[in-house]
Amino acid sequence: MTLSNAPVSDAALLALALRLAREASDIINAIRAKGFVTTTKSDRSPVTEADQAAEKHILAGLRAAAPHIPVIAEEEMAAGIRVKGGAEYWLVDPLDGTREFAAGRDDFTVNIGLVRDDRAVLGAMALPAYGQFYTGGEGLGATRYDADGEHAIHVRKAPKDGLAVLASRHHGDDPALEKFLGERPIASLGNIGSAVKFVRVAEGVADFYPRLGPTMEWDTAAPQAIVEAAGGQVMLLDGSGPLRYSKPGWKNPFFVCTGDLGD
Repeated sequence: MTLSNAPVSDAALLALALRLAREASDIINAIRAKGFVTTTKSDRSPVTEADQAAEKHILAGLRAAAPHIPVIAEEEMAAGIRVKGGAEYWLVDPLDGTREFAAGRDDFTVNIGLVRDDRAVLGAMALPAYGQFYTGGEGLGATRYDADGEHAIHVRKAPKDGLAVLASRHHGDDPALEKFLGERPIASLGNIGSAVKFVRVAEGVADFYPRLGPTMEWDTAAPQAIVEAAGGQVMLLDGSGPLRYSKPGWKNPFFVCTGDLGD
């Protein structure tokens, strides 16, 4: 399927991203079933055959179908392959949560996001271990696909008895988190890895995800598009505006992902 160099509808681009996220999910699950070796990249982060195989498949699919849109991907960047973004480009994390995957846990994702004019406008995600797939985009709403079919999703209004908060598994005991939560009423606090936290906010399972640790743009583009399409927000910690893209080094500042917190 080639979408050509002519202008392509966002619906068609989102369908392409969803298809490739599904296919990458199958690749990851197959590698998980047969076993794999975990190695370490130059930045000391882990990488597996699943990361590399999933990225290779996604990149080939995006570049064949939409050759006019550059693709920036985590493992290519780690290998020293530099691609310029421009006004419109894909951001790909083929396996977000490699630590979770390598440890045998289930909270890892495939993230394929489209950035336009420094904003995350489309996103497709797979949660391979859960058999769940998510899409979201401006004017397209947010959707979950699972064994029961297709479901429109939306953030929930925060309960009066307190927020359901999700935090990173690897930064969950950071004293800065307790300080940031401050006097907010908290009903529950859970710690899980990867971008799963974003979609739990998007579908109304959780209300609040503060990120007080490092992330890269490919970690957040797809989930941000889904959260925003579901009625939520991904904002800078100081509330000055939404998380934006095309930053130097592709590094994100700290941010908070929220559902409907009301006034």
